[in-house]
Order: sequence, then C-alpha cells, then structure tokens
Amino acid sequence: EAHLVESGGGSVQAGGSLTLSCAASGFSFDGYAIGWFRQAPGKEREGVSCIGLNGSIYYRDSVKGRFTISADNSKNTMYLQMNSLKPEDTAVYYCNTDSYTSTGKRTFSWGLGTQVTVSS
Repeated sequence: EAHLVESGGGSVQAGGSLTLSCAASGFSFDGYAIGWFRQAPGKEREGVSCIGLNGSIYYRDSVKGRFTISADNSKNTMYLQMNSLKPEDTAVYYCNTDSYTSTGKRTFSWGLGTQVTVSS
C-alpha cells in the first residue's frame, strides 16, 4: 500500500529555517511529478512547489527565493528547504504527486502532513 509521510516541521521565529522531508513507500517517485502543498487554518490547500516529470521546478510567487525543492529518487524522498520563514508560511505542509485516477481522485492519499508554525 502506498504511503506518503511528511516530517521536519516545527515552530520557529520569523527569519528562521526548516527542512521538510517527504518519504514515499509502496511506490516510486520515478514517473510522477511531485510537489509540496500547504493548508493554513481556515484556508484551502494550495500548491507551494513542485518538480515536473522533465525536472522543471515551480514555486508559488510568495516563496520564490526562499524555498528550495529537491528530491533523492534513490531514497524515494523529497525535500523542501525553507529559509527566511514568515508568519504567513504557517500551515500544515503536505506532499503528493500530480497523479489522478480515472475517476478524478488523487492516485495517492494525503498523508498527515507536518505542522510549520512561524511566530513574529
């Protein structure tokens, strides 16, 4: 059974750094676009950064220059280095692939996520 497990979150002051990890089991990242998402209290989940199938990398504007996404396919693990953190980065962070079933559901279920809290 496929699982995604996020880790590395925590509480930091504004300007601090954290590195998140996403470990996949039961399937290989190879062949999928993969990415990080976040959901702040009272808000919808949003995409933060992703690595496309051709290796192209996307960041949402609000994190450009501060976050760096990477992946180690040999470890089936993806990372998100987050620097210069701001209070508005506070959210639960999740990882997932950009893959959907024929019925429109995500191929892989969301994990529990990892909480990032940034205080001012």
